[in-house]
Amino acid sequence: MYLTWLDNNSWLIELAGKHILLDPWLVGNLTFGNLDWLFKGSRSQERSIPERVDVILLSQGLEDHAHPPTLQRLDKSIPIVGSPSAAKVARQLGFTQVTALKHGEIFHLDQLTIQATLGSAIGPTVQENGYLIRDLTQESAATLYYEPHGFHPATLQENGSIEVVITPMMDLALPIVGAIIKGADSALELAKSVKPQFMLPTAAGGDILLEGLLLSLLKATGSPDEFRTKLAQHNLSTQVLEPKPAIASTFPCLSPLHKNLC
Repeated sequence: MYLTWLDNNSWLIELAGKHILLDPWLVGNLTFGNLDWLFKGSRSQERSIPERVDVILLSQGLEDHAHPPTLQRLDKSIPIVGSPSAAKVARQLGFTQVTALKHGEIFHLDQLTIQATLGSAIGPTVQENGYLIRDLTQESAATLYYEPHGFHPATLQENGSIEVVITPMMDLALPIVGAIIKGADSALELAKSVKPQFMLPTAAGGDILLEGLLLSLLKATGSPDEFRTKLAQHNLSTQVLEPKPAIASTFPCLSPLHKNLC
């Protein structure tokens, strides 16, 4: 397994011989409803479009997960898998192979499977997706779990072993609304429940500049270092990795078949 963080919630995942581009924001600015004054994310330089993408995976239909300028730059014949709201965005942009996954449904691509889990609530009627991404090859069988806002189903451990988790390790809250990202405590409960070998933070940082009125209202608490302390206090052996943007992290010892070699 190779994981390359591309800032914010954007990742390139190499698993089961496939290249998965997850929630990509690689070019242009990030805004919501073109309201630059409210929120604007920009880059010092654009990320390169990966040379190989076998599937694009979108967890939500919002711009920070289904980023229209980035999707417009990608080959429209690449298969897209996403939540129903994300799939709608992809179809509107002209993608020809779009699969909308409801919670519990599974997408198959050779020895790779992507299972949708219950994700973040976006408003009163929309529940977006998290994902269990599995490598079914005997030599390197492993499962990665991703949820970008820290809202995890209580029954996640019933889906078998999970070796790697990508999720927030901090809280981000708005007055009155409350937490829009909750990672400080939920990541700990997740670690206690599924006991992954590795956890990586998402939804923050990288080579990006954030501006707008919304930033003055957001309150952030928690950090990967604080999360490491909590893991130690609970005698959990999970390792926290903080990848550098555009540099791949490798995981050679994930498969139970290979643990005796590590």
